Amino acid sequence: MTSPPPPGRATPSTSLAELRRLGPVVGPHRRALIGSGAAALAGSLAALAIPLVTRRIVDGPLSRGDLGPLPWLVLGVLAFGLAEALLLLWRRRLVARPTTQIEATMRADLYAHLQALPVAFHDRWPSGQLLSRAVQDLSTLRRFLAFSGIFLVVNGVTAVVGVGVLLVLSPLLGAAIAVLAVPLVLLTLYFERRYAVAARRAQDQGGDLATVVEESALGIRVLKSLGRGREIAARYVADARELRGTELRKIRLQAALWCVLVLMPEAAIGLILGLGAHGVAQGSLTLGTLVAAVTVMTYLYWPIASLGWLLTEAGNAAAATRRYFEVMDVAPAITDPPAPVAPARPVRGEIELRDVRFRHAGAEREVLAGVSLTVRPGETMALVGATGSGKTVLTSLVGRLEDVTGGAVLLDGVDVRTLRLADLRSIVATAFEDPVLISASVRENVALGTPHASPEDVWEALRVAGADGFVAALPWGLDTRIGEQGLSLSGGQRQRLALARAVIGRPPVLVLDDPLSALDVHTEAQVEAALRRLLGGVTALVVAHRPSTVQLADRVALLSGGRIAAVGTHREMLAGNAEYRDLLSTPEELAQI
Repeated sequence: MTSPPPPGRATPSTSLAELRRLGPVVGPHRRALIGSGAAALAGSLAALAIPLVTRRIVDGPLSRGDLGPLPWLVLGVLAFGLAEALLLLWRRRLVARPTTQIEATMRADLYAHLQALPVAFHDRWPSGQLLSRAVQDLSTLRRFLAFSGIFLVVNGVTAVVGVGVLLVLSPLLGAAIAVLAVPLVLLTLYFERRYAVAARRAQDQGGDLATVVEESALGIRVLKSLGRGREIAARYVADARELRGTELRKIRLQAALWCVLVLMPEAAIGLILGLGAHGVAQGSLTLGTLVAAVTVMTYLYWPIASLGWLLTEAGNAAAATRRYFEVMDVAPAITDPPAPVAPARPVRGEIELRDVRFRHAGAEREVLAGVSLTVRPGETMALVGATGSGKTVLTSLVGRLEDVTGGAVLLDGVDVRTLRLADLRSIVATAFEDPVLISASVRENVALGTPHASPEDVWEALRVAGADGFVAALPWGLDTRIGEQGLSLSGGQRQRLALARAVIGRPPVLVLDDPLSALDVHTEAQVEAALRRLLGGVTALVVAHRPSTVQLADRVALLSGGRIAAVGTHREMLAGNAEYRDLLSTPEELAQI
């Protein structure tokens, strides 16, 4: 049995049936799209009327030598040509606004859905795959809806109507062309199926390539410091060559399909000339009919030859549709409850972990195997444990960044899963060990969760986090843009901005994941002093890896083996727990024990 494809790399097969899933998105704009298709079809049919006028000219004024009706017939040809041009212009005007709106709506829906999906989803999916779906694939769909999808139908109908016109002109010529169309259809379907597979593979490989570029750009400092640029470049080149090979296969398939589709109209014209010339010589066919039949095939040349390109575009669009819905079909695991409960007012801030269990999807072992702990209102609880013991996972459960797989997390006696996410996250603020900043100003980063905060609120939060000094020294103060991921700042500066972002809304509950890990000794002392003031009256759960952080807490909980092994003050834990001493004791403290 084959294993399932990794996230973002589905089995490279697709079908034009995938395009039916666009129905609900396209539905509100169907009138404009149908009108656009109707205009394009009317323009094509207007062009097909010209050969019928040509027949009248050859068999009428030219054969009889009566040129009186000729100007009117020529004006008729010009009228049909002008009608075709105006109808095609009208088609473009009809289709531009709805297709760009469809693209914008799908892009907004995808982004909103990505925001609703749990952190575990983003941990598993490569960012380049998501980026290629949100940008490249949706652009492919817009082009298909605006042009190739419409003309795939219009040119197909035009080809059928053209054969019908040939049947009217001459049943023999029409029947011959109809028979010739059978191998054309079969060969077209053969190449289209194979092209669809290659198109999907190329889109997946493009997503992988985007991931390599993004990771290399974000990790450029690490790559340079380790001298690993050549290895990553080799990986990029290998992925690019793999993509190139797939694109070449697409080109070969497309070229073969184009060859068939170009050859068939040429063969049809030759067949018409042969049979028609024989018919004119035998007197069973007029010269005007022969000229009209050849003219019809000339007009059908582009609709038939373009079917190859249009089908390959449809294959690309079908693959893009499938890739889009691969993400949209993932149901958000963490959502608002059907009947949400209002949080207690005023918020006391008591946190109770009741027999909490957590297991990552697909994992055999539980990270948390029955954690029970109570953090009293206004208390600061430090959470200590060895690396990999589950401290970060535990803190993520309080604000429902992850959901328990067993037990419950209670806030003021209410299960957090019964609260609206917006209500819960207005009460619980989190600052992560790895500070994530956006490419925006300092003000926008600090007020990210509190967009209506005043400049005074921002400065107060910066003072609490010990960040006001370096922010004031920036070229434009709060309005200074800090660049992507805040990489223009030091690690300590980024962490202090993330801490300021967590405290700006004065939340009743704070979850701090090792908030002092990237600070130097002097800055650490400043932030500790600010935190002592901040934590007064606030319930806080603080992940700690150093004694200075632990000493901010009223009590300490030791997480070991997926459970709370001990709870007490720092001194009590030093005196009575050997595992805790190994993790957090200083030489001076050991000497006093």
